[in-house]
Amino acid sequence: MDKQEKKAVLEAILFTMGEAVEIERLAEVIEEEKENTKELLLEMQKEYEESKRGMTLMEIEDSFQMCTKANMYEYLVKIAKTPRKYTITDTMLETLSIIAYKQPITRAEIEKVRGVSCDHAINRLLEFGLITELGRKDAPGKPILFGTTEEFLRSFGVKSLEELPELSAVQIEEFREQAEQEAGALEVDV
Repeated sequence: MDKQEKKAVLEAILFTMGEAVEIERLAEVIEEEKENTKELLLEMQKEYEESKRGMTLMEIEDSFQMCTKANMYEYLVKIAKTPRKYTITDTMLETLSIIAYKQPITRAEIEKVRGVSCDHAINRLLEFGLITELGRKDAPGKPILFGTTEEFLRSFGVKSLEELPELSAVQIEEFREQAEQEAGALEVDV
């Protein structure tokens, strides 16, 4: 491994870790002496400082960490203050509705209502912070129980779950029919 490859490996590790990593651990990974590794890191630090890039390397005791340059702070604040925008598909909305009305509920119970797998929808809803894991059901396999979050309430403009509109028998039947149609479409596609 040449010098540039070693620097690339160090950069990748520090970027991915997002926290300070001991020089000794970095040296082991690139199969280099600790002193030589520190020298490479200091070279990288100098290269970052001299270039017009937003990142730098910070030395902390016997470790290094990849950080944002101080003059980038105002831009980070702008992006952090911007609300996240996400798109909720019909499938996700149906899954979220089932969770909201029947919580706490397991993945299997959601799939029983929908008639199709809901792994992707649940994962995205967790990622968006609209649902959360509430614990485990006291049943074989100890399945995870899901429920809505405060973010869900904020996003849908309700103060509590009691403010959710009542579902009529017709709406429940429509949900079931849509789920059956999706299941039929999945069987045809497979």
